[in-house]
Amino acid sequence: MTSLADEPIKLPVQAPRPIEASPLVERLVNAHGAAWLDAENIQAWSALGGDRVVLFAGDPVRFPEGQDVAVVLPELQRSFPGRFAIGAVLRHLEDAVARRYGVQRWPSLLFLRDGQYVATLAGMLDWDVYLAEVARCLALPVSRAPTIGIPVVSAGAADSSCH
Repeated sequence: MTSLADEPIKLPVQAPRPIEASPLVERLVNAHGAAWLDAENIQAWSALGGDRVVLFAGDPVRFPEGQDVAVVLPELQRSFPGRFAIGAVLRHLEDAVARRYGVQRWPSLLFLRDGQYVATLAGMLDWDVYLAEVARCLALPVSRAPTIGIPVVSAGAADSSCH
C-alpha cells in the first residue's frame, strides 16, 4: 500500500503566455512586409544582400516613441524607393540582438548592408532630420559595430605602439 506522500504531485502545466508585439509593430510586419527578426535569423536575413533597416521599438509603455518610429519607417522606405528592406526585432529578444550590434537606446534603427553593420539612428526624429540621416546612413560604408570588445589588428598592420 502506498501513501499519498509517496505519489508525485502532478499540477496542470500552463503554456507560457506568448509575448506579443504592439499593434503598430505587427502592422509594420503584416501590412508593410517587414521581417520578424531574432538572434538566430538576423544574420542570414541581413546577408540576403543590399541595405537593411532593423527596428528596435522597445517596450511601448517605457518607450512610446518606438511606436511612432514603427509608423514612420514605411514612409521613410517609400522616400527611398527600392533602397532598403525592413525588419523588426521581436520585443522579448531585443536586448540580446541589441548587444550584438551595440544598440543602446530605444527606439533605434539599425542599418546593415550585405550582412555587415553600417550605422544606428536612435530616437524619434523630425521628418527632415530623418530624411537627411537615412540618406547619410545609406551612403556610409560598412564598419565595425560599436560593441564591447578589442579590435583585432592583423600582424601585418603598421605598428603604432607607444614604445
